[in-house]
Amino acid sequence: MSPNQRRPLVGGNWKMHLLRDDAQRFCGTLLAGGVLPADVVIFPSCTLLQTVADALSDSEVGCGGQDIHPEERGAHTGDVSGSQLVDAGCSWVLCGHSERRQDHGESDDLIRQKALSALRYGLTPLICVGETHSERQAGRTFETLERQLRAALTEGPATFTLAYEPIWAIGTGETATPEIAQEAHAFLRGLLAEMLGDIAADAKRILYGGSVNPQNAADLISKPDLDGFLVGGASLDPEKFLAIIRSCGSDS
Repeated sequence: MSPNQRRPLVGGNWKMHLLRDDAQRFCGTLLAGGVLPADVVIFPSCTLLQTVADALSDSEVGCGGQDIHPEERGAHTGDVSGSQLVDAGCSWVLCGHSERRQDHGESDDLIRQKALSALRYGLTPLICVGETHSERQAGRTFETLERQLRAALTEGPATFTLAYEPIWAIGTGETATPEIAQEAHAFLRGLLAEMLGDIAADAKRILYGGSVNPQNAADLISKPDLDGFLVGGASLDPEKFLAIIRSCGSDS
């Protein structure tokens, strides 16, 4: 557990992967893993939400959507509402993942609206922030993180979890060093203290995402402001995912 007693959280973002049989096998292996030293949430694609939620229903592992529309209902082909996510068994939802920002042109303001919509339906938004390779090379990492975070929290959600995902490290095999990750997490926690107060900021979990794997997870989680992971590719293999979760244990 982190030095300040924040319980670690590990999310598995399956993105556009796996089918129902895969999901059921994965959940079976995960649940057979015994008592875990972290809270765990799986973020499957929409077609797998019910399968995963049903498989995890008698456990403490949560299920979340990968996206949410700000509106309750309407002519929004391909989108999903908060009430539909809850109806499918979700308790979490990703807001502002870099692939949504880049592939779908999602603005900072839209991400704030999505996070607020999540809260209206009792979902916990996991708000993602992170800089591109060009922004890091130009020395604009902190500028980008501050813009994204302030936009998300301006008249934004009172309840949320944060994930730092350097875009240059997502799916590239290139991982931020523990020192780079800690620097960004400490900066974000400082911003949270400025915006929410020291007590609230100290209690807030900030996850790292960006080519996390069983080999680098223990070094990353050892940093004081890293409170867990949002895992992409390695979350598709239940044994690798379990190894990452176990790295969060105090005896790892």
